[in-house]
Amino acid sequence: MHLTLLVPGLLWPREILRDTTFDLPLPALSTLLGRGRRSPLAGVDNWLAQVFGLPRPLPAAPLRLLGDGGVPGEGEWLCLDPVHLRIGERAAVVDAPANLALEPEEDAALRNILRPLIEGEIVAPVPGRWHLELPTPAAIETLPLDQAVGRHATPDLPGGPAGPRWRRLLAEVQPVLHAHAVNRRREDAGRPTVNSLWPWGAGCLPSGAKHAFDRLLADEPLLRGLAIVAGMESRPLPARFAPERGPTLAHFSRLVMPAASFDATAWRAGLTALEDEWLAPALAALRSGACRQLTLIADGDGGTLEITTTRHDLWRFWRKPVSLADLPA
Repeated sequence: MHLTLLVPGLLWPREILRDTTFDLPLPALSTLLGRGRRSPLAGVDNWLAQVFGLPRPLPAAPLRLLGDGGVPGEGEWLCLDPVHLRIGERAAVVDAPANLALEPEEDAALRNILRPLIEGEIVAPVPGRWHLELPTPAAIETLPLDQAVGRHATPDLPGGPAGPRWRRLLAEVQPVLHAHAVNRRREDAGRPTVNSLWPWGAGCLPSGAKHAFDRLLADEPLLRGLAIVAGMESRPLPARFAPERGPTLAHFSRLVMPAASFDATAWRAGLTALEDEWLAPALAALRSGACRQLTLIADGDGGTLEITTTRHDLWRFWRKPVSLADLPA
């Protein structure tokens, strides 16, 4: 077995990592970081595009729609996700989409009220994940939503040739959302409101992709769509590592939202689960020969790093374990 474990949200800025992990025993992670072969990457999306032979930027919208059970067809799609912009000290901050927890009836009502403003039908097989088929190419520059969460929503996004038109559209959408009964009820109940939309991930569904792995273990719809295009087996991520036959890509997502919201308590709990449920048993399988290679793709505000470890690498006793906070810059 060759296991590639994708862990977004693992790399925080160094000054935060030291304070957050100083008392956490993470022997498996430290062993892999110390004895594995480390190399920097230019982001997870670029890595996925390269591994699967897809265009950059990754066409997230049709892939996610496919993974959600939709049928993208041949047109160009755009993720147009409902978001809550939280008012910060100096600017609005993009809140985590999961905090909205839109009910199906709320989702449908909000999409319906926006029909007169937005050309084309918004398709949402899952509440809170909106997809818009575009009559013309998007021609915008923006951030993927998971990279925007927790950051300031700068007024110059979306950019690109069609950026001004999209910024005007979003300015028209916001007061309509604010006045809707769904948001008034949510506000009365103390729940976050949908006060804007986030466009990102434009592109057409690829006709095919490299069969880079035998299977995918993930709950992320974009990755499920990628597996369908590549003709890979796809299953939900199991609770704990177990050896499989052949190359396997697994996506551990429990650190994403805590990292985005800087929730240190939840992030520490997720990191402990990563250590106990995945890294420790995978390292044991590497030592026994049940796993021949373990590649960790670590991502976050601290960058993106690929750490590849084989059984032979574990014999490099002169390479000492390295903690997350002590990784070379």
